[in-house]
Amino acid sequence: MLRLSRPIAMIPRGIVTARDIFYGFMALLFAASTAVTVLWGLSMATMGEIPMPGGWMLSMAWMPMCAQGWAGAATSFIGMWMVMMVAMMLPSLAPVLWRYHQTAGAARLTALVGAGYLCVWAMAGLIVFTLGAALAEAAQQSPDLARAVPFAGGAVVLLAGMLQFTAWKAHHLACCRADAVPVHCLPAGTGMAWRHGLRLGLHCSLSCAGLTAILLVIGVMDLCAMAAISLAITLERLAPGGLRIARAIGIIIVGAAVLLIIRAGGIG
Repeated sequence: MLRLSRPIAMIPRGIVTARDIFYGFMALLFAASTAVTVLWGLSMATMGEIPMPGGWMLSMAWMPMCAQGWAGAATSFIGMWMVMMVAMMLPSLAPVLWRYHQTAGAARLTALVGAGYLCVWAMAGLIVFTLGAALAEAAQQSPDLARAVPFAGGAVVLLAGMLQFTAWKAHHLACCRADAVPVHCLPAGTGMAWRHGLRLGLHCSLSCAGLTAILLVIGVMDLCAMAAISLAITLERLAPGGLRIARAIGIIIVGAAVLLIIRAGGIG
C-alpha cells in the first residue's frame, strides 16, 4: 500500500508576505530619497562655489541664500541632510528594522524605532551645520585659515582612517549591526521602542563618525562621495566579517589621506 508523504508547508506563489510589503516600502523610500538627494546635489552644483585661498572651493550649502537668514539656512540644510541620510543609511538600517518588526509585530512600534534613529541624525545635522557655517565664515574672513583648510582636511581624513582600527569603532559597529541583540531581547512598548531607536541612532552615528567626516571634507553634496561612503557603511554592517571590512576600508582611507596631505603641502 502506497503511503503519501505529508507535503512540506510552503508559501504559495503569488502570496504577498509581510516581509515583501516591508521591503517594498523600504525600496520605495530609498528610491525617493535617492532621487531627491541627486536632484538637490545637481541644483547645488548649479549655484557655483566660492574659490578660496589654498586652492579649494567653498560650498554654498554652508551659507544663507537670497536673504534667507541663518535660521532658514539651517532648516534647509537639515532638510537636505535628513533626505541624504535616509538614502545613505537605509540599506543597512532596513534589516535592523525588519528584525525588530518581527519581534514587536506592530508597524507603529517599528516606525517609532525609525523615528528615534532619525532624530539622532537630525541633531547630528544641526551640529554639523553649526560647525560648518562657523568654519566657512571664519575662512572667508581669514586668508591664513583658508590656506590651512586643505591640510586640515587631509588630517581629518587620516584620523578617520585610523579610527577604523580602534576598539571604539569595533564597539559601536557591533552595536548597530542587524544581529547585535538577540531577537527575544529586543524591547517592545512605545517608550522602549523610541529609546531603542535613539540608542541605535547614537551607535550608528558614532560608528559612522569618521566616514561622515570624510564626506564633509570631500564635499557634503558630492554624489560620488555619498555613493562610496554609503557602500562602505553597508558593507561593514551587513557583510560577514564586518570588522575586517571596516579595517580594510581604513587602509584605503589612510592611503587617500596621505595623498591629500602631500597635495596640500604642494599647494601650500
